[in-house]
Amino acid sequence: MKNNIQTFQPYNFPTKLKTLSISNLTPVEIQTYLNAAIAPRPICFASTVDKDGSVNLSPFSYFNIFSVNPPMCIFSPSRRVSNGTTKHTLQNILEVPEVVINIVNYDMVQQTSLASVEYPKGVNEFVKAGFTELMSELVRPPRVAESPVQLECLVKEVIALGEQNGAGNLILCEVKLIHIQDDVLDENGKIDQEKMDHVARLGADWYCRVTDDNLFRVEKPVRTVGIGVDSLPAAIRNSAVLTGNNLGQLGNVEALPTDEEVETFSRTDEMKELLDATIGDSHTRTVHLHLKAKHLLDNGQVKDAWKVLLM
Repeated sequence: MKNNIQTFQPYNFPTKLKTLSISNLTPVEIQTYLNAAIAPRPICFASTVDKDGSVNLSPFSYFNIFSVNPPMCIFSPSRRVSNGTTKHTLQNILEVPEVVINIVNYDMVQQTSLASVEYPKGVNEFVKAGFTELMSELVRPPRVAESPVQLECLVKEVIALGEQNGAGNLILCEVKLIHIQDDVLDENGKIDQEKMDHVARLGADWYCRVTDDNLFRVEKPVRTVGIGVDSLPAAIRNSAVLTGNNLGQLGNVEALPTDEEVETFSRTDEMKELLDATIGDSHTRTVHLHLKAKHLLDNGQVKDAWKVLLM
């Protein structure tokens, strides 16, 4: 083990920052920076109708859920950055305050992008993008049959954030009906996150896809009252091996393992080999104990990681 010692450098915060004043940037520059920085963003694929019943379908990535009682989603059809004009979705909602929010998955993403083209008013993007209209049960706009989850909503309020180019218009939507395709449900009738195959918007032409291999769990801190990173021993808190994520895991425990638990774990074959190989070399022992703890933490074995670190 001594022959496989690795050198680690403590994490250093960036020493250089690029600071930008909004007053010195154009709307296009602001949009470019913020869209790339504030990501990934879920996509609201909104279907609306005007007072004459003409259908419009358009995606918006300035979107999220903001309340569950009442269930409220908000999305923002911003004024066009180029000329300050409003989009057909906003015009329709001001005439008919109803909308269907269709959730976008990977199988739909190219067609969804096509629906964002600035077609003339009256052109049905369902037809242009090749989607199937599905009659809604409560609201007038149709649903996208291909969408795994479709939310029928009543628009409660429209908040204009300005009249200038790029100004947003917050559409406050109360969800009234939720339609879910059976093939994304688990055996308990709940949405299976691994089956959704979500996509999200990044900056410029970039998107990301939520697949099985990049899903991970983070235990909610509200389930426990964690001891906090500030309670970690200095040697652990200032480790050259453990990352900030690792320290967050260690701080999210209510209590440390007992001395008996640490002692029992130290007698396992792997730990005995590590301890025996580093007798008389405290630095090497610390490095390899922290490496072992990091491996355990990266695999969600927080309690065992603490046992290693307390040896």
